[in-house]
Amino acid sequence: MLKVAILDDYQNVSQQFVDIEKLSGKYEIKIFSEPFSDEADAIDQLSDFEALLIMRERTPITKNLIDNLMNLKFIITTGLRNRSIDLESAKKRKIIVSGTDMNINPTPELTWSLILGLARNLKEEIDNMYQGYWQTTIGVELKGKILGLIGLGRVGSQVAKIGQAFGMQVMAWSENLNLNTCKELNVLPCTKEDLIKNSDFLSIHVQGGERYKNCITLKEFDKMKKTSYLINTSRGPIVNEDDLIIALSTNEIAGAGLDVFEKEPLPENNKLRFLPNALLTPHIGYVTAENYQIFYSQMIESLEACVNGKPIRIIEK
Repeated sequence: MLKVAILDDYQNVSQQFVDIEKLSGKYEIKIFSEPFSDEADAIDQLSDFEALLIMRERTPITKNLIDNLMNLKFIITTGLRNRSIDLESAKKRKIIVSGTDMNINPTPELTWSLILGLARNLKEEIDNMYQGYWQTTIGVELKGKILGLIGLGRVGSQVAKIGQAFGMQVMAWSENLNLNTCKELNVLPCTKEDLIKNSDFLSIHVQGGERYKNCITLKEFDKMKKTSYLINTSRGPIVNEDDLIIALSTNEIAGAGLDVFEKEPLPENNKLRFLPNALLTPHIGYVTAENYQIFYSQMIESLEACVNGKPIRIIEK
């Protein structure tokens, strides 16, 4: 019987979407709800498994991990791209890597939750309401403000359209910015420096990886308006976390809305947790019932296809 591990089920919800009992005659399935303490722990606990069903960007599937899981045949990830999988090592081991579809609209929706939360001081006002206080802060309006986007792909484009609905001016920059997209969306293309200097709300929507690692550091924070806000629902390492903590602690910028972090889950003692001008969510940009239904149903579909020798949605790069 094929041994299957469902990883990274932090919320213990996979069984709401996967009928384990129905599959028990074909697969021996174990659900892992806690992150591994380190890679050695992952290797130890996963050594017997032939298939890993993983949530993207949670447990890294590194060369070392792949090389030490000698029984591994299949890796099924949520999404059709997962930079935390060493695809080259998987290919050398002839391990099939397959993915799933996903809705992208939840991330733009969460982006606007963070923007609105920052603009109207929602965290502080909500906390104060429960403490018995009334109207303790003064918010800012979005209309007429400049929304700067780092990245104008599928997610960034949706964020741009919503910004325009609020009456914001939208600017964008990325290393491979599509000028036709800018024209279609009535978004002003600009240099990175102009984007940093002029944005009232600076939102990040590029892919992770080395190209954009440390794209925002103290150098950029020093050029931003002191009244500006940074929003990151993309990948943690795009922003230098230590520099962000300094910028927030010294009020170099007004605040930050973050759904992604350098290390996840975010350690309990991370300084971001204690900054009043940081609005934090635990990487829930894609965490919706609709997406989870797609993820888990298609992971099982992909697993069945792999077992039957006809893999689907293969990820090769």
